[in-house]
Formats: sequence, C-alpha cells, structure tokens
Amino acid sequence: MTAVCRHLFGTDGIRGVVNQYPMTAEFALALGRAVAHYLREIKKARCPRVVVGKDTRRSGYMLEEALTSGFLSQGADVFLAGPLPTPGLAFLTTSLRADAGVVISASHNPYYDNGIKIFAADGFKLPDEIEARLEQYLSDPSLLDRYRPRSDGVGRAERVDDAVGRYVVFLKSTFPRYLNLEGLTLVLDCAHGAAYRTAPMVFEELGAKIHLIGTNPDGVNINLGVGSLQPELCIKKVLETGADLGLALDGDADRVIFVDGRGQVVDGDQIMNICARRLARVGRLNQNTMVATIMSNMGLEIALAQVGINLIRTRVGDRYVVERMRQDGLNFGGEQSGHLIFLDYGTTGDGILAALQIILTIKEEGWSLADLAALMEPLPQVLLNVKATLPKEVESNPVIVEQVARLTCRLGRRGRVILRPSGTESVVRIMIEGDNLDEITTLAEETADLVAAELGG
Repeated sequence: MTAVCRHLFGTDGIRGVVNQYPMTAEFALALGRAVAHYLREIKKARCPRVVVGKDTRRSGYMLEEALTSGFLSQGADVFLAGPLPTPGLAFLTTSLRADAGVVISASHNPYYDNGIKIFAADGFKLPDEIEARLEQYLSDPSLLDRYRPRSDGVGRAERVDDAVGRYVVFLKSTFPRYLNLEGLTLVLDCAHGAAYRTAPMVFEELGAKIHLIGTNPDGVNINLGVGSLQPELCIKKVLETGADLGLALDGDADRVIFVDGRGQVVDGDQIMNICARRLARVGRLNQNTMVATIMSNMGLEIALAQVGINLIRTRVGDRYVVERMRQDGLNFGGEQSGHLIFLDYGTTGDGILAALQIILTIKEEGWSLADLAALMEPLPQVLLNVKATLPKEVESNPVIVEQVARLTCRLGRRGRVILRPSGTESVVRIMIEGDNLDEITTLAEETADLVAAELGG
C-alpha cells in the first residue's frame, strides 16, 4: 500500500502544546470548517451532524468552542457531549447516527498538551487518505470561503445531556446479565481524566466495591502522578486495601493497565493473552487469530502458539491494528500499552470494556488475575524514549541503521531491535528484546546515546 503523506495528523490525530500551532483556537476553527466542508461536499451530507467530546483539560473549553464555531460556520450541526472517554464518543457517534465525531484529548500526555481525534460515521478513526485530504483543505482557506453557507445555512449546536448515561448503559450491556460484580473489590484509577464519572458508575452499578483514585479533575491534574503510565498509587492502594485487582486508565480511557492482588502490574500483552485464550475457548476468536503491533513481547507470540492461536503484527498505533482486523475479518487485537479492541462490541480501544472482559474471564475461570497473567512468560524487554529534534530521521540515518543491523545480528532469533519515531511526541522510541536483561539494557542505553548524538536530542 502506498504511504500517504500527512504533516499534521500523527498515529492518533493531531497533537501538540496548547496555544502553540497547531493546538490553537485559530487552527481548531479552521479544522472544524475543513471537516464540515468534507462532509458536505464529499459525503454529500446537506447538513452534517457532528458529535464533539473532550477530556478534562482546561484547554478543552477553548478548543471545543473554536471547533464548534468552525463546524457551525460551514453548515454543520453540533452535538456537545462534554467530558467523555474517547471510546464513548465513538459509540455516541454511531448511536446518534452522526456523520462524524471529534474528541479533544491528548490521551496520556500532560495537561499542557492537547489533541484532536476524528471519527467517521461508523465510529472508526479516519483513514490516512481522508486525513491527508483535510490537510489539503486547511492549506487553501480560499476553497472553504467559496463554499461558505449563507446566513440561513449556519448550523446549530445543542448539548447531549445524557451522554455519560448512554455510554454507561452500553458498557453494562457487554457484561452478561446473569452475572454481577458483588464480592469483588477493585481499585479504580481514572487519571483525573475523561472517565472520572463513567467508570465509577459502571462498576458500582454492577455491584463491585471500589476504591477510587484520580476522580477529581481540576483542569491541570490529568495524568499527574496517576493513570496507566504511572500505576504506583494504584499498586499502593491495592496492597493497602487487599483489593482483588486494580485498574489504571489513561486520560481519555481508551487504554488500561491492570494490577493484580499481589501488587504486580499486568500489561497489555498479558491481558491480550488472557482475552484471546478466552475468546478461543468459547469459539468467538475469528480465525483463531489476533492482531498486535511490532512492540508486543515475543512471549505473547510464544504463549498464543502453545494453544494454537495465530498472531499478526502491524506497525505501532491502534488505528493500524483496527485496519488489519477489519481487512482480515478478525475481531480482537490490541497494543502492549493497554489499547484493547473488541470489534464485536466497539470500534476503538476501550479501557473500561477491556476491564469488564478481564473480570468476566476471572469469574468464568475462577482464577485470580495473577494466575491468568502467569499463562504468559514475557521475554526481557527494555523500552527507552530519547528526545530528538529530527525523530523521523531515525529510519534513514546511516549510523543508526548500521547500529540496528549490528544488534539484530548479535541477538539472533531470540531477540528484536526496534527504533521508531513517536507519532505523538518529538522522541525516538527504542525497544530491545532478548534473553539476557543485563545485556539488552546495556545495548539499549548505548543505542539511546547514539540516537541522541545523531538526531539532536
């Protein structure tokens, strides 16, 4: 497939520092106009309907108003959902039969960043080709001016007051009606993010006893010392309370990391192994195959093969996992970071839905999360991030390419070396995997120093 050249859109929408291009009110307004124009002229929607949601960042108000103004000025109607997890917005887009959905969120990033993700009418993220087309519209404001509606064609905006309630009902519908969570004690970390109301409602209404972390957003504390990238508080709370398990969501709740009853982190690879095995056992894993990215541990591939499950790998980004799933008719996939996609229920990664599926497995098997996690033995893996002014050159810099080739030859069949530019930050991500932790740690640090020297870190 021919690569599509995009400059603004990364692997997860458009993201950047607030009040610096492109995360400015002016840009958000222009983007709203471009999306509305696409829907009117390409999708032939006379009066497009767009759902807009956000996480809990202070800058969400600014970008929400600007995006809405752009949509309205170009003739689209807007439904404002307020703070809502990213998968909830995807669900609401299809539930309201809207032509598109937009989420204002920078996911796991700190409050001073923000981002904009766009979903099509079917609830899936826009393909690269459409994002490239939107960038063309943005580069030619005169085009949008030529199609500006008259005063009677300006759109209308209204709030969706029951957005959270609709999503909560949907999530509960994915859990069998003959089961509840009575007797289960959970620690729930909502990262002061978009799920601060949704997640507690789901688990409380299903009967669990919950201990809450990260449910008091103030606009600047999202992901601050909490959430899926910083599970230390969740671990501490699980051990203090004797909870059965802990769940740590990120800022927009499209990913989740688990903590077992012993206080050990259970990452996305271990969770995918658990879920794939359950789906295969009940005859619901399409083609006995699941999809993960190149970053998933080799231990996952080995564990799945032991029970006859195939693993397909894609480039990094849950959007590419979903694309491969749809292309091959598969229904389960995810990322090591905790994005879990169950296409039988939703169109994108959903941390709360994934948590319900894990709890369902615990209920059915009668095993603890620690027991289930032990079904996969991960190979030692070192992950490092290196700040770089030119991260994309990591794939073409001859010195770095030579280093990767040398290490790949050294590690052989029981190891892997992956260097890639981040799709959301100005960093190069380094992953080295092998049998000997001390060896790969040394190699990763050596490679990080080399990348920093070559790419201006």
